[in-house]
Amino acid sequence: MLIYPEINPIALQIGPVAIHWYGLTYLAAFGLFYFLATLRLRHEPYASITGPGAWSRRDIEDILFLGVMGVVIGGRLGYCLFYKPAYYAAHPLEILYVWQGGMSFHGGLLGVLVSQWWFAHSRKRPWLQVMDFIAPCVPTGLAAGRVGNFINGELWGRFSSPDLPWGMVFKNSGSMLPRHPSQIYQFLLEGMLLFVLLWLYARKPRKMGQVSGAFLVGYGVFRFIAEFFREPDDFLGILALGMSMGQWLGVPMIIAGAWLWIWASKRPQPR
Repeated sequence: MLIYPEINPIALQIGPVAIHWYGLTYLAAFGLFYFLATLRLRHEPYASITGPGAWSRRDIEDILFLGVMGVVIGGRLGYCLFYKPAYYAAHPLEILYVWQGGMSFHGGLLGVLVSQWWFAHSRKRPWLQVMDFIAPCVPTGLAAGRVGNFINGELWGRFSSPDLPWGMVFKNSGSMLPRHPSQIYQFLLEGMLLFVLLWLYARKPRKMGQVSGAFLVGYGVFRFIAEFFREPDDFLGILALGMSMGQWLGVPMIIAGAWLWIWASKRPQPR
């Protein structure tokens, strides 16, 4: 088994100013999104759209700005509502204490959906066209976030067999028994593998809504699998039917994504 290497979460400190690795992974996520989105401009149908509705780098910049706002606000509110609703109902001001940690992917996703609806409405573009554009550019950002989780030594996995070669001891977990490095599992599954599959799928022309549906199904399935190896939050534990909160939140994503993909495949597409 392996021992977690105790990485210093601070990458650089100049006087009182500390730059954390986790913050740098967020910057990497946004940088990767911008780079991939510029490549996405060459994909159909975006490359062929001309006139007032033509896509440009300015659109990417606006999408990224609104997306960051959606991730931060939605991620924080989602964590408060999904994971600790009673606590934050009693301490509402602490919702603003983002420096204490506590972000939810599913809340961040809802925040992005709302922010991109605003973008689509302001540009008079179909909302699903916008979501199909950004969907393949998201998984690398998720992968970067999982690297940040690993560096912080947080969100470790459940106990593993002592014979597992990559079983890892996380001292911060309060146990010296090996665990699954679930952050790495999620980096590989919902990050890199989802990116490769979705990028290849989206490179060919698809009906509007199908790429978004594929993202929802893909992330939901990979997150559901990873949750079998990830230690549930200690204040929640295992919920009904032996499933974690992450799995319960993933179920509606899978259902919604499958419905959206089927609906889009049968819907006449605008010319």
